[in-house]
Amino acid sequence: MATSDPKRQLKIKTGVVKRLAKEKKSYEKEALQQEEKVATMKSDGRDEYEVRKAMEVLEESQMMVPDCQKRLAIAIGDLRTIIESNHELANTEEYKAAVEQLEAAEQ
Repeated sequence: MATSDPKRQLKIKTGVVKRLAKEKKSYEKEALQQEEKVATMKSDGRDEYEVRKAMEVLEESQMMVPDCQKRLAIAIGDLRTIIESNHELANTEEYKAAVEQLEAAEQ
């Protein structure tokens, strides 16, 4: 059931953007750590099978970043739409938090 309370929608959409931005950073960090692990394994002359498996994990991590970025871009668009159509809430905490999160996510 859809709710028409703009404050509630603002709070929900702000939370979605915050979570997805955090998720994206996490995937990027994981991919970077996995790249370092693969490089170390190769330089240490580890077994080819182990290196190949580590490369598969790296590829999976790298594939998650664009997917997460796409979902984040959609969530940012949704949040921006709600902010722009509810200027009457400009003095509320929810509105201020939404604007702050939008600015942080767009960096």
